[in-house]
Amino acid sequence: MDARAKVRWRTVTVGAACLAVLAVPITSARAAGGRASVSPAQGEQLQRSLDAVTAAGAVGVQAEVIGTDGRWRGVSGHARLGGARPVPRQGRFRIGSITKSFTATVLLQLAAQGEVGLDDPVERYLPGLVPDGQHITLRQLLNHTSGIADYLDDATTYPIAGREFLEKVRFHAFPAEQLARSGVALPRYFPPGKGWHYSNTNYVLAGLIIEKVTGRSWHEEITRRIVRPLGLHDTTVPNSDPDLPGPHAHGYMEIDGRAVDITRMNPSIAGPSGAITSTTGDLDRFYAALLGGRLLPATWLAEMKKTVPIPDAGPAGEADGLGLDRMRLRCGVTVWGYDGGIVGYGSKSLHTADGHRGITLSVTLRDLSDPHTTQILDAIQKTVDTAFCGTP
Repeated sequence: MDARAKVRWRTVTVGAACLAVLAVPITSARAAGGRASVSPAQGEQLQRSLDAVTAAGAVGVQAEVIGTDGRWRGVSGHARLGGARPVPRQGRFRIGSITKSFTATVLLQLAAQGEVGLDDPVERYLPGLVPDGQHITLRQLLNHTSGIADYLDDATTYPIAGREFLEKVRFHAFPAEQLARSGVALPRYFPPGKGWHYSNTNYVLAGLIIEKVTGRSWHEEITRRIVRPLGLHDTTVPNSDPDLPGPHAHGYMEIDGRAVDITRMNPSIAGPSGAITSTTGDLDRFYAALLGGRLLPATWLAEMKKTVPIPDAGPAGEADGLGLDRMRLRCGVTVWGYDGGIVGYGSKSLHTADGHRGITLSVTLRDLSDPHTTQILDAIQKTVDTAFCGTP
């Protein structure tokens, strides 16, 4: 799931009195296997940026910055509303739409093996499921140019806020095929290839194609092809398990004026578009491996990086590849990665083209309709800019 979709996952509003700050020092040379990846001055600026995220109203935030010689980690805020425990260092979180990078990688691996063709029609792999599927390609699913509507646009069946979320979604299981059928039944955004519009349905269909071609579930294929080979020990690819394993900050939703802890939820509502849980460290390792050429041959990584412009992308000129976005920072550095958002959690993972430098962060936001949201997002962007561009 992602904030760029028409979906705005709502999280709880907390007062400023609930905020706490914990500074985590720059990783020592002994622990990092080399010198720290940022200077002391830059580390202090990164920590101030995280503190600004919680000061703006976020419940908590954690981040990891990696460089060629080491890493920096920082946290700010509480793990629970009203509690004293800080956000856990290297805590687990729901990564939302960053899952799409994993799903796209597996589909591209299958393309590299000759099992699928990026410009093959969806109809070849999922006959009869997608109306006009003979004119929609796998590539168009992955770069959101298919025109297929997001199943979450059906707010009656899939409410994502308020008491209806608790009653109809939170602990309910949603088979991927059901989600796909809901999405393809809605009016199209545009004819295939004639525009760009973010849609979670695209990646649910990609997951179904992975299952059809391999004979194994998308969960198994991501685990078998990515999680285990890279040693992502804190990453899980759940089906319907509502638990968030390991240390973690808690996510909240405001319902009838009360903060409800919704950390436990059935993630099948997100499926192959957003169900994975991970840590900042594991995501940094994943993108370093992906961009460093360890998961895809060079020609197929180049295919992944072929982008289409995102309308109204702003000065960053954000563009959408195949499960991999590109944006330009204020200092001119181009970075690749993805954003994620799911109930209670928001995340971002961005990296240089070679994967040698990057930042991953997870934030528990206040209600996204709150006027402070812009300030929170600005503070997050300043953290990203500091990581790549240095101290202003």
